[in-house]
Amino acid sequence: MKKTILLIEDNVEVRENTAEILELSNYKVLTAENGKIGVEVAKKSKPDLIICDIMMPEMDGYGVLFMLGKDPETSGIPFIFLTAKAEKSDIRRGMELGADDYLTKPFDEMALLNAIEIRLKKNEIFKKAFRKNEDGLTEFLNDARGVEELQKLSESRKNRTFKKKDIIFHEGDFPYNLYFIVKGKVKNFKMNRDGKEYITGVSKEGDFIGYMDILENTDFTESAEAMEDTEIQTIVRQDFLSLIYSNRDVAAKFIKMLSGDLKEREERMLNLAYNSVRKRTADALLMLQKRYNGEETGKALPVSREDLAGIVGTSTESVIRTLSDFKEEKLIIIEGRNITLLSSDKLKKIW
Repeated sequence: MKKTILLIEDNVEVRENTAEILELSNYKVLTAENGKIGVEVAKKSKPDLIICDIMMPEMDGYGVLFMLGKDPETSGIPFIFLTAKAEKSDIRRGMELGADDYLTKPFDEMALLNAIEIRLKKNEIFKKAFRKNEDGLTEFLNDARGVEELQKLSESRKNRTFKKKDIIFHEGDFPYNLYFIVKGKVKNFKMNRDGKEYITGVSKEGDFIGYMDILENTDFTESAEAMEDTEIQTIVRQDFLSLIYSNRDVAAKFIKMLSGDLKEREERMLNLAYNSVRKRTADALLMLQKRYNGEETGKALPVSREDLAGIVGTSTESVIRTLSDFKEEKLIIIEGRNITLLSSDKLKKIW
């Protein structure tokens, strides 16, 4: 399948000649005559690579890179600058914004094609969804190390075991490490002034936790506790930041993860503000089903009523009453602390 390249260039002759070279090299080529149009085309078509002039009307190349870098859908697209000059300050500015390469006009045809091939090959590494287990993490970090030779990141990992109810980190602690869940479940929670716990999220095997506070350079804004016996690998904060700041591909992966987290949290806050206890309880059960059992149905959820109440944002008594209603309506089975969903479709329709 042909790779798609977006060429953003205001000079008609350069644009047409470069597009011809790329098409003869078996690439599908999209073109834009200025930066503003280029951003629109990139967001719509999601090309495999972008080649962009710096000095252009409407929006210059730096503006294009900045705008695309803010969008998780386009932030990971390899980006090569074309420029008529090669001042060190210009190169540094482009690289700080996240450019992957820099070619000076007039450029050699083979230099252009080699730069494209190298960037596409490296980007393929980080397009792979790593297996969400310890071997998958090792593979991902080894790929990252191979690209940027950051050996310390994968070498510094340490395994720690937490028993059920053990605290992994407290709200207000300084985030010295990034955490990767090898095995088990972890809840993130905040406490109000009355000591009531509100669960902000549940993470499982294959999830990273703690990276949001590291990226925002703040103390932990919530606590994390093991919901069952859990094994976690720690990655030193500075090694993680070095990788993020030095490797645009890895940074793009975490931007997508961060945007996913923010979207999920926003939906949960809206749910908490506007939905009934029945709706919130149903959504909490569906979320836990996905976290614990994936697509597998008919498997029990070993969740305490206190934790469920923390997710729903209500009292334990209210959750117990709602679960009893769901049981009578034959939506769930309750056996001790275990809950088994009988009809996910019906739970999704509850309001």
